[in-house]
Amino acid sequence: MALRVAVQMDPIEGINIHTDTTFLMMETAQERGHSLWVYRPEHLSLEDGKVMARGRPLTLRRQLGDHFTAGPAERHDLSDFDVVLMRQDPPFDMAYISATHFLERIHPKTLVVNNPAEVRNAPEKLFVTGFEGVQPPTLITADIEAINDFRARHGDMVLKPLYGGGGSGVARITADDPNLDALLELHAMIGREPVIAQKFLPAVSKGDKRILLVDGEPVGAINRVPAEGQVRSNLRVGGRAEQVELTARDRELCAIIGPELKRRGLLFVGIDVIGDYLTEINVTSPTGAQQLKRFSGIDATVHMWERIEALRTTA
Repeated sequence: MALRVAVQMDPIEGINIHTDTTFLMMETAQERGHSLWVYRPEHLSLEDGKVMARGRPLTLRRQLGDHFTAGPAERHDLSDFDVVLMRQDPPFDMAYISATHFLERIHPKTLVVNNPAEVRNAPEKLFVTGFEGVQPPTLITADIEAINDFRARHGDMVLKPLYGGGGSGVARITADDPNLDALLELHAMIGREPVIAQKFLPAVSKGDKRILLVDGEPVGAINRVPAEGQVRSNLRVGGRAEQVELTARDRELCAIIGPELKRRGLLFVGIDVIGDYLTEINVTSPTGAQQLKRFSGIDATVHMWERIEALRTTA
């Protein structure tokens, strides 16, 4: 069945067609006979109970510098679409949260991927704390004394903004680093949110594995290796993607969290694994699908669309 698909995303003009997961999602949808319509999150609105957006119909092609043709801007009621993909990048700020409230009005009559209420209720660095025994020692707080006590007990640690994304603001703090207080002051100047202190895992030098799950089931993984002397392995900040296989521990972690992902309607999820530990569950705009397809031939977006089509058929 042909589906009408709306995609809420950052400007399509600036995406990298060879690495962007949203591009592959849309490309796969088009190949399967679905129509595409895109809009930016700031063009979303709620008017008299209707969720509206201003966007453009779109045709894609894998041609560098000329990767789409867009029709004229139109304003549509999003409940007229079969599927909405919520794919803008973090930060997970109040604008992001507001968008989940809007889209919750049309879901599940219009299938929103991922379920907007559960995206809102599962901040990526908080959601993972609900699964016992999967994380390294982790503290989430704005209390400077508590952070200093955590460092005294665990030594080297990684400090992260709670609602950041793509490796932004992540720093390794050694046990004797004198700059911790200054770094915490900078975080406090940016916002009032807590930060995450997490015991440093030396295994990160061998890579931070991104595992993609569709409807709670793992479909494949890539390894993201940090640049020499760096702690951040995210591809957007210089990490290098490598082919990797799922280990028994990877599958164990997926089995622990998979049923809850499925129950919540979190259809397309990326988890981050360092060594034997799960560090994040990414539900907003997970990436890595193009690299996975290139290395292994596994197309996670095909798995995703097969599941979406099955859900729409039975709706």
